[in-house]
Amino acid sequence: MRLPPRITAVWRGQPWPRGARWDGEGVNFALFSAHAERVELCLFDDAGRHEVQRIPIRERTDEIWHCYLPEARPGLVYGYRVHGPYRPEDGHRFNGNKLVVDPYAREIAAGVRWHDALYGYPIGGRREDLAPDRRDSAPWAPKCRVVDSAFTWGEDRRPDVPWNEMVIYEAHVRGFTMRHPQVSEALRGTYAALASGPVIDYLRRLGVTTVELMPVHAFVDERHLVERGLRNYWGYNTLGFFAPEPRYAAGGSGGEREFKTMVKRLHSAGLEVVIDVVYNHSCEGNHLGPTLAFRGIDNASYYRLVEGDRRHYMDFTGCGNTLNLEHPRVLQMVMDSLRYWVQEMHVDGFRFDLAPALAREGSEVDRMGGFFSVVRQDPVLNRVKLIAEPWDIGAGGYQVGNFPLGWAEWNDRYRDGMRAYWKGDGGLIGEFARRLTGSSDLYGSGGRRPFASVNFVAAHDGFTLHDLVSYNERHNEANGEGNRDGHDHNLSWNGGAEGPTDDPAILALRERQKRNFLATLLLSQGVPMLLAGDERGRTQHGNNNAYCQDNETSWVDWTATPEGERLREFVRVLVMLRRAHRTFRRRGFFEGRPLHGREVKDIQWLRPDGQEMSDEEWETQHARCLGVFLAGGALAETDRFGMASTDDDFLLLFNAHHEEIAFAIPAGGGYWHGLLDTWQEDGLARGGPHAPGDSFALRGRSFALLTRVPGRP
Repeated sequence: MRLPPRITAVWRGQPWPRGARWDGEGVNFALFSAHAERVELCLFDDAGRHEVQRIPIRERTDEIWHCYLPEARPGLVYGYRVHGPYRPEDGHRFNGNKLVVDPYAREIAAGVRWHDALYGYPIGGRREDLAPDRRDSAPWAPKCRVVDSAFTWGEDRRPDVPWNEMVIYEAHVRGFTMRHPQVSEALRGTYAALASGPVIDYLRRLGVTTVELMPVHAFVDERHLVERGLRNYWGYNTLGFFAPEPRYAAGGSGGEREFKTMVKRLHSAGLEVVIDVVYNHSCEGNHLGPTLAFRGIDNASYYRLVEGDRRHYMDFTGCGNTLNLEHPRVLQMVMDSLRYWVQEMHVDGFRFDLAPALAREGSEVDRMGGFFSVVRQDPVLNRVKLIAEPWDIGAGGYQVGNFPLGWAEWNDRYRDGMRAYWKGDGGLIGEFARRLTGSSDLYGSGGRRPFASVNFVAAHDGFTLHDLVSYNERHNEANGEGNRDGHDHNLSWNGGAEGPTDDPAILALRERQKRNFLATLLLSQGVPMLLAGDERGRTQHGNNNAYCQDNETSWVDWTATPEGERLREFVRVLVMLRRAHRTFRRRGFFEGRPLHGREVKDIQWLRPDGQEMSDEEWETQHARCLGVFLAGGALAETDRFGMASTDDDFLLLFNAHHEEIAFAIPAGGGYWHGLLDTWQEDGLARGGPHAPGDSFALRGRSFALLTRVPGRP
């Protein structure tokens, strides 16, 4: 245990910047609390086990408590005690016996060790609002550490991948590398592992452009999970919006420099880094939760409280509380955090968890409200990637298609439409067609483009791709909640057996269905998102809510299998096709009419006889097969140099029916060469060429891609 030198000089300091900032001579501390009556800065030994000094903060400017310690240095461990009224009925829950972390801390030095003393009220009492708990929480509470943020970025530059060229890969820092055989065991599961040569080489070979990391802000494992021997694996339980999660750091520090090195190395490989952020709620839960940070600093300012019953929290998140972005200082904290991760940590963008909760003013979601307006005008943030999870659990919280210009959205209409179509449900070809072509019904107005739609068939929340084709029901028993957690609307189909089977016909069908989903995803308009490991056939054994499974259930299995290697290679081919042909990554929507003086429409929807579909045929309940002709020469776009952009013509044939369908090759010049056929184990076409009028045998539950070649075969 190393004790810091006793502080003898305390200067008034400045109210800005907030947090603890080392300036090369000393450390300035600044903390917002509108309703506090007294604030103490508490200093600890290097391990954060023993409090060694309390320093009253006497200066207060515009509700910011501040001081400057000229003798303080990076590495100093600290926290705050904030004193004020304990009147939950009025929204105030101050308790100076509880140590709280700095919301602007850049490193969490010691994590939570669960104990009843962490709660602001006596556990086991009749009501939590009768009296505050008098026990000192410091031995069990998280602490902060002052950091020196100096880092040599050199010539680091954002890859700035255009939206229409993006291929997102959603990954978990820990789970992606925990079982990687080419990463040393000491580094597995860390930022350093993600920055290692074998991992970067894998991502580059796969062809993805953008790594979207699940939450990396410092977070807390809920008490009920810890007591069951589980952990919060996903990380949607934020404690600190400026501190990287320390459990992902290999070097024994809080992870700031290691995170920066990871970003720099990924940038050098041409890969973007987008992080999943959770600004809608905190880890403190509902009115019965612990006092770790915001609740003890200024509960009435930081949280949305029920009008007329301020003891309780408005909960639009399902997590017990909602941060109050209507308060200017809370909105400022979120904006400061976002700018910090762009300017200091060099990330390329954000995916916002439960984004409508950020835009609620009163109880309504306001797309022109304060949060969106501030982001849109911000000179730092309006230049990075902004992706919304466009729903929360409150009334009117489903906002798919309603986000402002500059935002992309996770499109669950795409997910559900594609799952239902390939499952074999009838009457869906209209929905399928809309999602395939970029969801113009959702994003085609107000100047938005197809790339406003982030398309996916699997994400961290729900079945993996392998489980989507292997299980009809969820199997979440390991979560300890009686298999009641997780949703049951999976739109999955097991092919005839639940879970593992040795039936070769079912196994072949499952592999084919994976190829169908992946081909559809990567050849759709919009931004495709792959779930890490889906290209290798990763399974969670039917668990569709593995949020607490920090183990092999969730970790990517890098064991090479023939099926996994074939699937990975098929994904690589699909990404190469997408990259090589602008037809599959258009910047504008199809118009359904001839363009550039050509007689042919830019897109045509075809029946199996090769003729265009009529309006009535879109409504046919039994229809499960359709063809799509894409006229590459009719692209209504120009390249970056202003030159007219053209491409090859393509024919996409989809058959979700269980029987083979003879599909007539449409009339026109040239002949057709097969590129893909998901009936084949490797997904590559066999046979051909095919002349206009020929019959193409489109096997049951399969997809084929053909391209027109001039001349005669």
